[in-house]
Amino acid sequence: MKRTVHPIEAESYRILRAEADTAGLPPYTRDVVERIIHTTADPGWLTDLVSDETALSAGAAALAGGAPLVTDVTMVAAGVTGYPATCLVAAPEAAALAHDTGMTRSAAGIRLAAARHPDGAVWVVGNAPTALTELIRLDVRPALVIGLPVGYVGAAESKAALRGTALPQLSNRSARGGAAVAAAAVNALLYGDPLA
Repeated sequence: MKRTVHPIEAESYRILRAEADTAGLPPYTRDVVERIIHTTADPGWLTDLVSDETALSAGAAALAGGAPLVTDVTMVAAGVTGYPATCLVAAPEAAALAHDTGMTRSAAGIRLAAARHPDGAVWVVGNAPTALTELIRLDVRPALVIGLPVGYVGAAESKAALRGTALPQLSNRSARGGAAVAAAAVNALLYGDPLA
């Protein structure tokens, strides 16, 4: 997908490339790392992200082919520009499932979405560690899992659990993450290098 790059964004990228040496990274990894650094103004993401170029390439190809994009919360979906997303956190069925099982609504939404999209979707968790834990537990065959939930309870652990699977993935080591960061990763796969 192509989009118009504002001069402020272009200048921001020139500055971040002066502060964080991303030149040696493979293309999709570089796009994701730079988009997240641009979004957060934090070069520390360069060493925190755990990426796999093959997985990111597969995720970008899936999105280019119109694969379903599933998010844990509406804030992640809202941050992805120009691509429709499925988010069932606010669905009445998710509320009922959460009530009946004791799971979080985010995890319930992921379980419901997995029944709709068991194969080939790009899954994005940017808020709830419980959603990522539920996704790992389910029988899905994703094109990519972007696991960047945030928080002091379970975030780092859920991402470590993701890294312990064979799922194609992007994660980070620390407890930080969030909707803006997760959406930035998707946008990087959709749009690539804004200076190219």
